[in-house]
Amino acid sequence: MAEVLVFVDHVDGAVRKPTLELLTLARRIGDPVAVSLGNGAADTASALAEHGAVKVLTADAPEFGEYLVAPKVDALQAAYEAVSPAAVLLPSSAEGKEIGARLAVRIGSGIITDAVDLEAGDEGPVATQSVFAASFTTKSRVSKGTPVITVKPNSAPVEPAAAAGTVEALAVTVADSSKGTKVVSRTPRESTGRPDLTEAAIVVSGGRGVNGAENFPVIEALADSLGAAVGASRAAVDAGWYPHTNQVGQTGKSVSPQLYIAAGISGAIQHRAGMQTSKTIVAINKDEEAPIFDLVDYGVVGDLFNVVPALTDEVKTRKG
Repeated sequence: MAEVLVFVDHVDGAVRKPTLELLTLARRIGDPVAVSLGNGAADTASALAEHGAVKVLTADAPEFGEYLVAPKVDALQAAYEAVSPAAVLLPSSAEGKEIGARLAVRIGSGIITDAVDLEAGDEGPVATQSVFAASFTTKSRVSKGTPVITVKPNSAPVEPAAAAGTVEALAVTVADSSKGTKVVSRTPRESTGRPDLTEAAIVVSGGRGVNGAENFPVIEALADSLGAAVGASRAAVDAGWYPHTNQVGQTGKSVSPQLYIAAGISGAIQHRAGMQTSKTIVAINKDEEAPIFDLVDYGVVGDLFNVVPALTDEVKTRKG
């Protein structure tokens, strides 16, 4: 079978879940070849092999941490030239999409971003996307060059499939032109103990109906009982009730969890664009005419300050 490059997202050797999902999708169209860069790159080999990587190309260089994005594009281009893959897959993170776009320009290929599914086609991989603020679902394929495709987290199951996972060093030359933007400082992100918003299997979001930052602990309590991430609508973020990093929507983060609970969110198109591909959607709103009810699987008409605490208590009770 043809080989498929998979760009590895990891933290000091710990492979993040979206990469394991990419390996599942890659196996549908070829033999996955993982490209792992930076500190701890070699430590990713075991997990990648367990999930289907037939080969792991590794490289480490100080430039990967000292400069933004471009040195990693140099490395991925080197892997592309060494492998001549049928496709290149990356996570749909901000970094993944920028790396993918820059690679596509360099190799003269088309790119598809934010795919939610991938299948083999007679003329190359076919990607499913949710477009126009999630109002339509389309199937697309790249018509020029090697397809470069970024995939949204939670779009595919993590399916272990043991493979050789042969580790090979990747020779990378970082071009001077890739050193135009240097990282001068880093501030560690404070951990909340909750899963990352874009990767979480469950997301609980609060909106204008929460009516103040002092009331968001009600949303957080339900999220914590479910092991979920906390999201917020643009209205809540603009009002200063919750950090912008937690905003779900067209101008925030796009999520696609197994379960999305929207409390006190009306369902404006701006918000829907960021969560409409969720597998199961539950809304809690006291306005029975709220647009959010048009797309939910389950709707509760009621005051969130009564419904959410009761739901939290019931979850805790059932968990024992």
